Amino acid sequence: MAATDRQYIATLDVGTTTIRCIIYAAPTNGQPVTVGTAYDHVDLIYPAPGWVEISPEKLWTSVLQVIRQATEDANLKIEQLTCLAIATQRNSFTCWNRNTGQVYHNFITWKDLRADQLVKDWNESFTLRLLKFGASVLHFVTRSKRFLAGSVIKLMNPQITLRLAWVLQNNPSVQEDLKLGSVLYGTIDSWLLYRLRQGTDLTKQVEHISDVTNCTSTGIYDPFGQEWAGWALNLFSIKKELLPKVVDNSYDFGHVHETLLGARIKIAASVSDQAASLWGNCCFERGDVKITMGTGSFLNVNTGTKCLASVHGLYPLIGYKLQGGAGPPPDIIYLMEGSSNDTGSIIEWALNVGLFDDPAASAAMALSVPNSDGVLFVPAFSGLGPPIRDDTAGSGFIGIKPSTRKEHMVRALLESLAFRVALLYDCALRETGFSFTCIRVDGGVSKNDFICQTLADLTGIEVERGEVADSSALGAMYMAGLNCGIWSTKRQLAELRKVDKTFAPDGAQRAKRLKQMRAWERAVDRFKKWYMLEDIKNLD
Repeated sequence: MAATDRQYIATLDVGTTTIRCIIYAAPTNGQPVTVGTAYDHVDLIYPAPGWVEISPEKLWTSVLQVIRQATEDANLKIEQLTCLAIATQRNSFTCWNRNTGQVYHNFITWKDLRADQLVKDWNESFTLRLLKFGASVLHFVTRSKRFLAGSVIKLMNPQITLRLAWVLQNNPSVQEDLKLGSVLYGTIDSWLLYRLRQGTDLTKQVEHISDVTNCTSTGIYDPFGQEWAGWALNLFSIKKELLPKVVDNSYDFGHVHETLLGARIKIAASVSDQAASLWGNCCFERGDVKITMGTGSFLNVNTGTKCLASVHGLYPLIGYKLQGGAGPPPDIIYLMEGSSNDTGSIIEWALNVGLFDDPAASAAMALSVPNSDGVLFVPAFSGLGPPIRDDTAGSGFIGIKPSTRKEHMVRALLESLAFRVALLYDCALRETGFSFTCIRVDGGVSKNDFICQTLADLTGIEVERGEVADSSALGAMYMAGLNCGIWSTKRQLAELRKVDKTFAPDGAQRAKRLKQMRAWERAVDRFKKWYMLEDIKNLD
C-alpha cells in the first residue's frame, strides 16, 4: 500500500477502566491496518460506599496524552491525521457551566449506586404504577409498541435518570446556576465534543450536542419518538435546557481546536461503545446478534428499522442513525439490548483472591476437571439484571464440599458467566421471535475459549469470535471512514471482517449443559433478594 494511498483515522476509545487511541491507516475501499496505539488507565474514584466517579480533568489529560502518543507511535504528525472517531462508555455524566466551562462535579459513572434508594422508591411509587397502568390501557386501545414499553417500565441504576435527579436535588451550585440557565449536562461523549471544539478557552461557547446512540440508553430518551422523553423530564424535574441537542452519527461534529494538539482534526464520528462494537462486528443486518463480554456483558440484537418493545427486561435502543443527505431517508437501525453488569469484574475478583494467577490460564484450569463437582457460582456483584431483575441478589458459591478443588471453583465461575449470557439470549429469542444462526462475540472475556464453547453448547448455534476482540475502536473507525468517504457502503466493511475462531455447538453436550444451567437457576433462586433479609442487613 503506497504511502500516498493511506488516510489516517485516529480512534479515541474511552471505556470504564481504560482509555486508548488507535491510529489506523486506511486505503480507499481497502483493508485498514493499525499503525499506532497508546493506552492509559481510567482512575475510578470511590468517595463513598456505592459511589463510583471519574475526575474530568484527569480524563481530559489522558485524552490529549493518548492522542499525542498514538500519533507519535505511528510516526506521524497531528496534521497528517485525516479525522478523529470517538467511542465512549455510556451513561457516565457530569454537569458544567456554559459560561466558564467549569464542571460542578466528577463524572458519575454508570456503575454508581448513590441514587439506589431513589430508584427503589420510584419503582414502588404510586406515581409510577399509575403511569404504567395508563400506558397499559393505551396499549390495549392503540396496540402501540411505545405504550407496551411504558407499561413495563422499570427504573435502573445504570440509567442516567435518577442519578441526574439526585445531582439536581443535592448540588447547591447546580441548583443556583440553574436559575441563571448556565448549567449544561452531558455524558462523556457530549463533554468531550464540547471541550475538543472549545480549545483552551473554556469560556468559548460551542454547540452542545450528543450523538443518538449515547442518548438512547439514558432512560430519559424515547427511541420510538426519537426525542427526549417529555414525561420523564416532567416527572423528575429535569429542565430540557440542560440537555444537549441529539444528533445522528454522521453529523458535522466540527474539528478538534488547533490550540489543543497543534492542528485542527476533523471529528468524523461519535458513537457509544456498544453501538461501535456493533459496527466492529459488522452486525448490519436484521437478526444479527452480538455479545460484548467486557466489564459487563451486553447482548444486542439488530431489529432492523422497527423499534420493538420488551416485556422481559430487554431495552429498545437506537443502534445507529446516519443521514442520507438530501435524497434518501436516514439509515436508522434499532436494537434490543440486555445486559449483565458483572463479567470482567468477576474475572478480576477471582484474580485478586487467588483463584488463578492469570486470566488466560482459567480456561485450561476449567478443562482440567470433567465438571464442577456440583459447585455453582452466582455472579451478582451488582445484582441480577434481565430477565431476573433483582438488584438485591447476592453473589457466592454454593455446593462446596471436601472434594472441591480450586479448579472446580474456577470452572463453576466461568460456567456462571456463560449461563448468565445464555439467559439474555433466551430472553432475546422470546422478545424478538427471530431465529438466530450465529452469535458474534467480542470484549476481553471473549478470549476465554471455555466460555465461548459453553455458550455455543447452551444456545445450539455457532459462536464466532472476531480477530479483533476489542472492537469498539474498530467500529468507530469504520463509521468515521464511511462518513469521510474512505468506504462507500456498509457491505464493503462487512467484507473486511476477519474471524479468529468459530465455536460449533457440541450436540452431545447440549442436554448436559442445559441440565447444569437449570441447577444453576435453582442456585440463583437461593441468592435472590439476599440483601433484603433482615439478618443480612444487620450483619454490620
